[in-house]
Amino acid sequence: MSPDERQQFIGTLHLDLRKKRDMKIKELCNDDRPREKMASRGSEALSNSELIAILLRTGTQKKNVLEMGQELMKQAGGNLITLAAMSISELCRMEGIGPGKAITLAAAFELGRRMSEESIGTNPCMNSPRNVFRILGPHLRHLDHEECWAIYLNTANRMTGKERISSGGFNSTLMDNRFILHKALEQKAAGLIIAHNHPSGDMYPSVADINATQELSRGLKACGISLIDHVIISADGYYSFADEESVIHPSAN
Repeated sequence: MSPDERQQFIGTLHLDLRKKRDMKIKELCNDDRPREKMASRGSEALSNSELIAILLRTGTQKKNVLEMGQELMKQAGGNLITLAAMSISELCRMEGIGPGKAITLAAAFELGRRMSEESIGTNPCMNSPRNVFRILGPHLRHLDHEECWAIYLNTANRMTGKERISSGGFNSTLMDNRFILHKALEQKAAGLIIAHNHPSGDMYPSVADINATQELSRGLKACGISLIDHVIISADGYYSFADEESVIHPSAN
């Protein structure tokens, strides 16, 4: 077999494999194909794996796109939040997922996070730890490392801004009170909410968390800024220091 014949044979083989893969989708009735199903019955009728298949667009030689969507959900333990927390590099480690597909998925999940934030308004009133959780939960719930975030408030306790203060390891992150105070003054904040996550899943504060919160509250108070809350976020929920008056306002002891 000449080199040209060999190349032609390989091309024919790849085409046959693609046809076999595509037939798996084509053999489904229209109501079971993700795109057609969404067009006729609406997005609510689709499973998570079917919606993911629409984003992926194409499959591989080994799996059609619907099977790839199912495999992605399986890898994430059936949890969309876990899948959304994966980085582009982590997604690319999965078979059949290249940079293009990974970026498409990441962009879709980021839009979902932004929509969640917009649902409570541009400058929401932060009068409940639940609002903190709704804003920062999508960022923090399923990280494999700790991060500390600050939410800046005006005199009406409405959010004027938020930012990540630090990023650390599995069981700790730096809560630099001087830096937090500097940023709060820079933002001209009247109040401040601090939030960080516990990748271990335990939402309750450690002794170090309590001590750092008390120290921060004293420093902010000296500058005329109120520490409104410190919220610890985990995969299963959140813990609010606002219920612990002696911690948020240690001078009350």
